Amino acid sequence: MQQDECYELGSIVKTHGLKGEVLCYLDVDVPDEYAEMDSVFVEIKKKLEPFFIEKIQLTGGNKAIIKFEDLNDITAVEKIVHCKLYLPLDVLPESEDDDFYLHEILNYTVIDVQKGTLGIVTNLYEGAQQDLLGMTYQNREVLIPLVDAIVLQVNHENRTIEVNLPEGLVELYMDDRADQDRDE
Repeated sequence: MQQDECYELGSIVKTHGLKGEVLCYLDVDVPDEYAEMDSVFVEIKKKLEPFFIEKIQLTGGNKAIIKFEDLNDITAVEKIVHCKLYLPLDVLPESEDDDFYLHEILNYTVIDVQKGTLGIVTNLYEGAQQDLLGMTYQNREVLIPLVDAIVLQVNHENRTIEVNLPEGLVELYMDDRADQDRDE
């Protein structure tokens, strides 16, 4: 399985106990949807390796204690602590109406309610406080916060994102003086 065929589910935070269990963070909106998983891919040295789940216990919030098959002591699981967890894209729950997964909106056209068609989504940035989409506009990257006040609608059929950008946001990225200030 290749990484571009998967989505990041979360990561292994630390060992849990002495019998080969790990505490995992699930970076998902509804952790309960993953309570019956029977396997995941673990990224080890930039390759995805399949791991079969013997037992999973959701612990509240976005955390789960997972016991993998054939890993029966703390020494065996210490090697995978801090590794990322992945699942194939085809098991990703369907997004509803205006909801979307970040990977889905790559290459969508951004249309502003005031300025019209602006550009194409070329990058996505996940941040601790908010996510950003990177749009190519006049050969420059413009970062757009992914917040409800700005992103009005995502149309999967037309592959478009309707936005209401704050005044001056696009112009901020077009100002050559801003480039000079960043370079200094």
